[in-house]
Amino acid sequence: MSEDEPNPGCGCRVSGVPDGSGRGRSTVRPEELKRSLAARLSRIEGQTRGIRRMIEEDAYCDDVLAQISAARAALTRTGRRYLIDHVRAGDDEIVDEIVDTLSKFM
Repeated sequence: MSEDEPNPGCGCRVSGVPDGSGRGRSTVRPEELKRSLAARLSRIEGQTRGIRRMIEEDAYCDDVLAQISAARAALTRTGRRYLIDHVRAGDDEIVDEIVDTLSKFM
């Protein structure tokens, strides 16, 4: 599934009173979305391991910084994909939550 394909949303549902710890809330995600996000995160883990190895092997600073930038961009794209699926749920409560989350993030 690409970021542009229609999606019924991420399936977020509040299953309890949020206490700030994340417990009591859950999200049921489509298996395809979970696989896609897991694959993206696995690639990012590989990138960060590569960055660590570059530092241990005294790689040139600009090369390390370029890889850090690439890993950050990949993480941003993963967050964007996650957010797109969340927004597509279209529930007013979810939209309010997103606005609140984005105001904290930015």
